Amino acid sequence: MKKLGFGLMRLPLTDKNEAGSIDAAQVRNMVDLFISRGFTYFDTAWMYCGFQSEPMAKEALVDRYPRDSFTLATKLHAGFFDSFEDRDRVIHEQLKKTGVSYFDYYLLHGIEADCYPKFEKFDCFRWLQEKKEEGLVKHIGFSFHDTPELLDEILTKHPEMEFVQLQINYLDWESPWIQSRKCYEVAVKHQIPVIVMEPVKGGTLADLPVEAKRLLKEREPEMSIPSWAIRFAASLDNVMMVLSGMSSMEQMEDNLSYMEDFRPLDEEEKALVFRAAEIVNSQIAVPCTGCSYCTEGCPKKIAIPQYFSLYNEDMREKLDEKGWTINYTNYDVLTKKFGRAKDCIACGQCEKVCPQHLPVIETLKKVSAHFDR
Repeated sequence: MKKLGFGLMRLPLTDKNEAGSIDAAQVRNMVDLFISRGFTYFDTAWMYCGFQSEPMAKEALVDRYPRDSFTLATKLHAGFFDSFEDRDRVIHEQLKKTGVSYFDYYLLHGIEADCYPKFEKFDCFRWLQEKKEEGLVKHIGFSFHDTPELLDEILTKHPEMEFVQLQINYLDWESPWIQSRKCYEVAVKHQIPVIVMEPVKGGTLADLPVEAKRLLKEREPEMSIPSWAIRFAASLDNVMMVLSGMSSMEQMEDNLSYMEDFRPLDEEEKALVFRAAEIVNSQIAVPCTGCSYCTEGCPKKIAIPQYFSLYNEDMREKLDEKGWTINYTNYDVLTKKFGRAKDCIACGQCEKVCPQHLPVIETLKKVSAHFDR
């Protein structure tokens, strides 16, 4: 397979404030282009796009192409089963929602210290093997958001796992929270193939500070800024696939342009992206990827990722010179539909599901102090 996968988590929307309002016509066109250029890997999950990603995979892909012409991956998340029977209920509903008779890749979704015991309690690793034996799944693995030590423990205990999905990008490579490099090295030690998620860190590495952009453009004037992030991840040995959550035809055309005949980064280019990472890290306030896992269960319906994005933008502005930015208006517009940052009741559900392990509650206080005037 070509190394670029279509992540069906950030699909184009008809209403940017409604996660399930997928622009079906545009997704069909994107799927057509993706397959026409020889790419085959599609990644979805139960809760993506307000629970509409799997049905969209059926509409745009499964109903329109022969089953042997594409590869489909989906996942079992700890938040959506509470019994042994639930595991089977979920996968059979997923088969129905996507319209396939089997999944090429099936993952235990987002394993971290808090939910790992639940996957063990309900014997989910053995269950995956059973699904494979039944022919419902071809390849079994898991996605992971925690420490390299826990990853090593899981891979040691479960050598039957065939792949692991990790958050890897040049910004998080040496991050003390994400620890991309160390997790990657654990996978290499266990000789297990890696699928990369968040290579552009939710768009953060698509729009770099001016100084960082200049570094990369001086080296490759014709290459887009996001291309450096995708190519960095794809250049790593042991990486079998890099997922990109493409949300427009323009993004897809750009990704296909350099991944169709992929050329790995050389050592000088790797040094450049690490220099760019230093610049970005010196300016970013909240390292949120915009995955929106935090919003589904928020009792106050706070638009957490959107507010963090506005806050990040303002923290890069010279507010002492401007005094006001359009982000104040954008914040007020969002609050017409969603709760304000100050409405947070500190229930903690958001922090339990955040793959980035962000201090969401404390950060919302900062956002509120900034915007709720």
